[in-house]
Amino acid sequence: MIRIRVLVVTWQAATLLPPCLDSIRSQEIPDAEVEIVVLDNASTDGSVELLARDYPEVRVIGAERNLGFAGGVARGLDDFHGDVAVLLNNDARMLPGALAALVEPLRAPGRLAATTARILLAGRYRRTDRPVSDSPDGRSPWQPDEAGGVRLVNSTGNVITRNGTGADRDWLTPAEEENAAPEVFGFCGGAAALRWPAVRAVGGIDPGLFLYYEDTDLSWRLRAAGHDIRYQRAAEVEHLHSASSGTSSPLFRYQNTRNSLTVVTRHAPAALVLASWLRQSAGLVRSILRGPRAESAPRARGIRDALLRLPRTLGERRRIWSHAARGRREALDPRS
Repeated sequence: MIRIRVLVVTWQAATLLPPCLDSIRSQEIPDAEVEIVVLDNASTDGSVELLARDYPEVRVIGAERNLGFAGGVARGLDDFHGDVAVLLNNDARMLPGALAALVEPLRAPGRLAATTARILLAGRYRRTDRPVSDSPDGRSPWQPDEAGGVRLVNSTGNVITRNGTGADRDWLTPAEEENAAPEVFGFCGGAAALRWPAVRAVGGIDPGLFLYYEDTDLSWRLRAAGHDIRYQRAAEVEHLHSASSGTSSPLFRYQNTRNSLTVVTRHAPAALVLASWLRQSAGLVRSILRGPRAESAPRARGIRDALLRLPRTLGERRRIWSHAARGRREALDPRS
């Protein structure tokens, strides 16, 4: 009997919770003890009352303040001593069979530490001649078209680009054209399953990252420890992209800037670290030249706070890289 905790972190999203939780309720997985937990980040919109009324079987853990996604995951799994932790965004819903498809590969012993879902954008889209503002990211040539459009991929796992950015693999690829390999650098925290003993052994989710890049950071640590991460195409999830926090919001810009620099500096080769700092600095200059301070201020604060944290981040980097080097030496030692 495998013990599973499905965790949903939420904040001020009472309208999003029913489709999400109903989709978990409908999943069937044999020989498993499944616990559904909602970590509520001090919502004041009736979320807790809704959960008590309509989802009495769901365990609710209330935070005294907004801990963000990363802090919410850390708190929501703090007392978990089972086998597999499943993460699902509150603005996502599992399609039939998704939970079993995520969990089954983790039943067998081995190096596999995480599986990541095939996340599809909610709705349908058609390609236009030029970028449009109502595209999923506000700048791509995909316009909503429920009548005759196609499904688009949100993620088949996380990758690191040449300039040090964490990105969703296959972002905006038409679903019928997606044919991604099972092997992928990292899992997407929007819908993933984690072998919990392996995750706990590498320190779990970093709550200090608050929002964004926490999955990339953990993926890097799992890989450094010798674990694999796999894309499960059969585990389909539908996602209302950025329904909880818009990609144009000051919160997104600040957290994304600060955390990308912190995580890449912790883990990446020096050339990639330099590329990431140069990219973020150039982005700040461009946003300042465009004019509105509302666009540049969050990015500036993100770079500032990443700089203020830099001595601590470099200390973490030294420990990570020396541990990795020691592991490589031990693997090559014929006496080991």
